[in-house]
Amino acid sequence: MIWLRKSFRRNNGVCSARWLVLGLALVLAAGAALGWAIPAQAQGPTDNEACLRCHSNPNLSMTLRSGEPLSLFVDPKVYHDTIHGTLNVQCVQCHTDIQGYPHPSANYLDRRDVTLQNYKTCESCHPDNYRKTLDSMHQVALAGGNRNAAVCTDCHTAHAVTDPATPRTRIPQTCAQCHSTISDAYVKSVHGKALFDDANPDVPTCIDCHGVHEIDNPTTTAFRLKSPEICARCHTDKAIMAKYAISTKVLDTYIADFHGTTVELFAKQHPDQATNKPVCYDCHGVHDIKSTKDPTSTVSTQENLLKTCRKCHPDATTESFTAAWMSHYEASPDKYPLVYYVNLFYWILIPLTIGALLIFIASDVLRRVRRRLAKQS
Repeated sequence: MIWLRKSFRRNNGVCSARWLVLGLALVLAAGAALGWAIPAQAQGPTDNEACLRCHSNPNLSMTLRSGEPLSLFVDPKVYHDTIHGTLNVQCVQCHTDIQGYPHPSANYLDRRDVTLQNYKTCESCHPDNYRKTLDSMHQVALAGGNRNAAVCTDCHTAHAVTDPATPRTRIPQTCAQCHSTISDAYVKSVHGKALFDDANPDVPTCIDCHGVHEIDNPTTTAFRLKSPEICARCHTDKAIMAKYAISTKVLDTYIADFHGTTVELFAKQHPDQATNKPVCYDCHGVHDIKSTKDPTSTVSTQENLLKTCRKCHPDATTESFTAAWMSHYEASPDKYPLVYYVNLFYWILIPLTIGALLIFIASDVLRRVRRRLAKQS
């Protein structure tokens, strides 16, 4: 730079000015090669560290068209500990419209509009689960104009994505954001108490019955007719039921009963046709299922059971009506011994009777054959 100044003085700044400009151009070019003073747009995708220089500021926000403030703060530590953070997912992989600074202008009506315009980016990494949601009850509600219907980030969040099932209590708590009344009933149920009070891993949560991404409409006839199969997933599992001394024959005894036989027939042959025969939750409840030992349970006492039966059988006025029903028990010497021994009697009598008839028929046929052969000889 000293020789440039001397040259500039000798030539009255005319000729050497050209050299000065050329020298400065070379310096800037070298700086550009090293990444000096280059706009973010020209540097390719922005890394998370660059984003967090601004977005780690708790006071960073913007005002939406509705007048609502929208916080633009992202807690670096929280994000670092998320599933996306541990996988080093870059901000711009989700915010694909932002590749540098200044950002393109955002035109959101309100906070909900922000969610609805951005959640579809989840499809780029999770295409299978995203496609499953397209047929779910949530998506049907959204397409029908319900802006509050749940989308990906309502359940998984945007910047605090963690394992949605750890701990398992997080599942009903997530659903409670929209379904608070149902959640309150579930928490007080035999399943909910076991989950929240005992951290029991065997009890069902919302997604065990309703599904995760492809949630069906639970108000349809087809869903109602198939609901016993949902209950059977746990209640026919010998490993689980053995822990609580619960019979795994509940589905078999239900299907063997007139109620279950009819429901199963409709489910297989006429899934869209309603039947007035009860399914599991008609007697036991839906989200408010209680232990059969709970005196307030709908099936815990003969009195309560009679009230339950009268929903369909209004003429049932005495407890003898319910006493005649064996519930989900199989007859045994200890439980319903009279029925057991009558069944045992017929299990013996019928084979003996049929066997005796077969012997009689065989002997008669043999006698006739011998008589015919004797005549021919």
